[in-house]
Amino acid sequence: MIRQQGVVESLHRDLMVGFGNWEFDPMELSNPFPNNESFVHIWQGFEDPLVPVKLQQYVCRKQQWIRYHEVMTDGGHLIMYDTNLFEAILRELLLPSSV
Repeated sequence: MIRQQGVVESLHRDLMVGFGNWEFDPMELSNPFPNNESFVHIWQGFEDPLVPVKLQQYVCRKQQWIRYHEVMTDGGHLIMYDTNLFEAILRELLLPSSV
């Protein structure tokens, strides 16, 4: 889908969501997995100029049902285009470690 709409359009939509007005407070979201049968995962590019690392770290510390994965090397906002990272994400989702 991202490649169909183009990188610029994808970034534009990300900016609209990130800097727009939300109808809810993300910190008040309840755990969608009350029996801890799964987690929400966030992969954060350390060099992401659009989504601050400190913000993602804060949210993930407060919401214990979110698993935070930080990409250190050349990890920007478009980390999904990295083939090696994509494979690592699939491995984590399909063969999760016992965290």
